[in-house]
This record gives sequence, structure tokens and C-alpha cells, in this order.
Amino acid sequence: MDNDAFRRTYRAINERYCAYEKGILTNQCRCSEAEKFCIAEREGVHCGSDEAQETCIALLDLLRRQARFALKTDDPQRALPHAKAMRLQIGGLRGIAVALDPEAPAPAEIADVRELILAAIARFGALEHLPFPQIMQQIAAYRALRRRRGSNAPK
Repeated sequence: MDNDAFRRTYRAINERYCAYEKGILTNQCRCSEAEKFCIAEREGVHCGSDEAQETCIALLDLLRRQARFALKTDDPQRALPHAKAMRLQIGGLRGIAVALDPEAPAPAEIADVRELILAAIARFGALEHLPFPQIMQQIAAYRALRRRRGSNAPK
């Protein structure tokens, strides 16, 4: 299946996409609202709730505006390259986890995106009141997992 056909089919099947799809598909986070599906041997993630999707999109938009310097980007409308999108998604979630529990290290994996976001809203009152300087530290520190190439890759 070519990429254009895949995108058309994906949009037709997945009307409520998961904003954290990249993180979920790379097994760096999970979400109680996420439902995986397959199209021609490719995976996608569907969000089970309009409210959850709206909250996640609002959070990512907020994080993106706050992280322009950390991501070295100033065009809020332009799609982010995969590595920067991962920094925003996973680094942002790790930053929220650290803000909620400053004594604990940043988690390697986020157990439930929806639960984490709801806990942050309960604690800080609204997404706009999150401690963005603390979250930006995790976005700046995030490094993507490196793929091993070839059979001679170190184990």
C-alpha cells in the first residue's frame, strides 16, 4: 500500500486519532483510552474519548508553544519532525510526572497518559497552570531511543 492510500484509509478509519500515537507505538507510553488497530501491516492508535482527545491536543499545543526554544522551532503551524514530536510528547509527559512527584526520577515509560494528565489538572487546577520551566527541562533532556542497525549492533 502506498503512503497516500495509507493516509486516506487511516483518516477514514481513524476519525478520533490519538495525539500520543508516536509515543504509544514506540512503547514509551500507554493510555487507558488508546486502542491500536492495523491497516496493511501498519499500526495506528485510536482515542476512545472525545474529551480525552481534546485534552491531549490542548496539552500538546500548550507544550509546543512553551517549548519553541527547546525544540529550536518558531513556526507553530508546521509539522514537527519525528524526533522533535517525540521530545515534545514523551519529554512533556515525563516533565509532568516529575512535576507531580519531584522526589522520583523521570519515568522511563508513562503507564497511562490519560491518568497522568487528569492528575496534573487535579493538582495544578488547569493545563495552563502546569510548571512549564520544570517540564521544559525534561523536553530538553529527552533523547530518542536509537534503533539498532544490522546484525553486528551491540547488544
